Amino acid sequence: MKKTLTIISYSIESINAYYAQIKSLFSDNIIVNKITIDDIKIHKNIDADVILIPSYDMFKKVKEYIKKGTDLIFANRTISKSGLEKIMDIEEGTEVILIDESSEMTEQMISVIYQLGGSHIDLKSYWSVEEDIEDKTIIILGQSNYLPNSAKKIINIGNSLLDFNTIIDIGMKFNLMYMLNRKDIGTSYKEVKTANFGLAEILGQSNSRESQLDILLEVIDAGVIGINTNGTIFLYNDHAKKILELKEEHVISKNGIELFTQIPFNFTLQSLKPVEEKIIKIKGEDVIVTVNPLIHSEKLYGAVAIIRKYRDTENKQHMLRKKLVGKGYKARYDFNHIIGKSNAINKCKDIAKRMAKSNSSILITGETGTGKELFAQAIHNNSPRNRYQFVPVNCGAFPESLLESELFGYEEGAFTGARKGGKPGLFELAHNGTLFLDEIAEMPMNLQVKLLRVLQEREVVRIGGDRIINVDIRIVAATNRDLKSMVKRGEFRQDLYYRLNVLPLNIPPLRERREDILFLIEEVQKQFNSNFTLTEKAKELLLSHNWEGNVRELRNYVEYFVNLDSKIIKAKDLPFSYDLEMEDELDIGGKGGIIMKFIETTGNDIRKYIFILEELQKAYIDNRRLGRRSIHRIAKSKGIFLSEQEIRTMLAELEKLFMVKVSKGRTGTVITKEGIRALEYLRMG
Repeated sequence: MKKTLTIISYSIESINAYYAQIKSLFSDNIIVNKITIDDIKIHKNIDADVILIPSYDMFKKVKEYIKKGTDLIFANRTISKSGLEKIMDIEEGTEVILIDESSEMTEQMISVIYQLGGSHIDLKSYWSVEEDIEDKTIIILGQSNYLPNSAKKIINIGNSLLDFNTIIDIGMKFNLMYMLNRKDIGTSYKEVKTANFGLAEILGQSNSRESQLDILLEVIDAGVIGINTNGTIFLYNDHAKKILELKEEHVISKNGIELFTQIPFNFTLQSLKPVEEKIIKIKGEDVIVTVNPLIHSEKLYGAVAIIRKYRDTENKQHMLRKKLVGKGYKARYDFNHIIGKSNAINKCKDIAKRMAKSNSSILITGETGTGKELFAQAIHNNSPRNRYQFVPVNCGAFPESLLESELFGYEEGAFTGARKGGKPGLFELAHNGTLFLDEIAEMPMNLQVKLLRVLQEREVVRIGGDRIINVDIRIVAATNRDLKSMVKRGEFRQDLYYRLNVLPLNIPPLRERREDILFLIEEVQKQFNSNFTLTEKAKELLLSHNWEGNVRELRNYVEYFVNLDSKIIKAKDLPFSYDLEMEDELDIGGKGGIIMKFIETTGNDIRKYIFILEELQKAYIDNRRLGRRSIHRIAKSKGIFLSEQEIRTMLAELEKLFMVKVSKGRTGTVITKEGIRALEYLRMG
């Protein structure tokens, strides 16, 4: 939707003059409304995006009618070339009375005329002259309501015009600077005498607009300081004010070479060579400065410095990287997404949280499906780099040549099929953030050497390029293979291994934290919004399962159960056939089965045997083994009298029934699947 500009002034004639200028430059891209001071009360609340006012005096009169938050532009005015010629023809020393639309505007116009070269006459404001002016020479701007009945001579220099500074302000407010860049400003302003001689040099009567104005407008979002060949500052924009913290009146017309000694103006003026992105210190802050000479038709007009705060440049690069990387490279998970109640997983999380605060490389090891990338994302989100990118790459998913171009990027024409303009690599995109190298063991040896250099030097060179790009990244690598063994076999570089393995993090497999299995099933079940129930036998089989696919396998099983659309999941519903066959072959409660043999063996001590089996089952779930001394201490604490010798005998009997496995030495005893099933049968009985 087009934005609205409202012009407010004393007379419709001056408004029409400004209107014509604005329309000639911005065409129909701005909706322009006109309001005279006499009509202001009719409008009550002026609805406009921007209001153009010729003086502060008028602003005070219309302030109550302007909506809060409306942008204001106070017009800098000038006169036409023909109007100035009329003034220059007045005899030197003549006393001249100037009549403009208000006292303030008259004073402002007197200063403009003097600045344009009309200082040979004695100009006075109509509003400040007390004596009779009938015999005086009078200058008016267009039509005037204050014209005396008689005067010695009346010179009409035409309506005042908007100076180029105001046109620039309008272009900026409406994001239409490109139109000024596209149009021939020199032609449009051939009849306008601007009081800003620095801009006059850039715009130039010799049509030097193509070089100077293009530079100015191209970098308008940065701080811009322009000097002429003598070093005098003629251009100083708002961004420069914010960076340098100096007001315009303390800068314009001063010597820029002396005022800003850190900026290499002298070098550019003398050598006619640009200075590219030099870092300087201004008020204790890093500032990036680029200085370009202003040259047209082999003539030097001065130099323009483009300045940006280093941190602003970093923030812009960060935003660009985010757009290049896309939403897929944002770390979505935190440590609260890693669920489990076992000591093993909680200890692992505690270690990872401490590692997150560091800047050192991390090597995450663990079997497939244990959640290595989940940990990597959580580490990034809890690190000082969490405002920047998390960039994952699977080293095993690309052929060597493609992986190299993905990591290092390439320049245009580096190889057949290279994208026009080149492409930044993942090292660049991860600058200030985290690069996650999954399946690092699959990285070819040739790339391992290059990765090592990046880790050592913190710099990369794109394929086909010669420019060194500094990068600040943290590497988090992951693998399910034994890198140390690969190093011994010569399949992985030893120096890279030690560079990556500064902070080792091993994620335990699910079978080593069996107390998490049922808990995880319940949590994943909630995510699927399902309410199925597992039978006790199904639970036992899940607890005794090997879980080679770990948490990923568990999640798949839960999804499978959900899709069965059954309220109760029985042992026969489980998708691992081996365990089901074992259950079918096992005669638990039948004649001659394990239970009958168990009852015959235990006799009157059956409760003591069941106690031992129950404690062994608890230990099995907690992934630990119990020895007879441990069982003795537990029994004593619960008021059950069992000597160590009795426990030794009972464990031997249970082993004969294949219900436990007794290991030699201090390894301890573990309950078997048959023991678990028999115990469940006894409980049900």
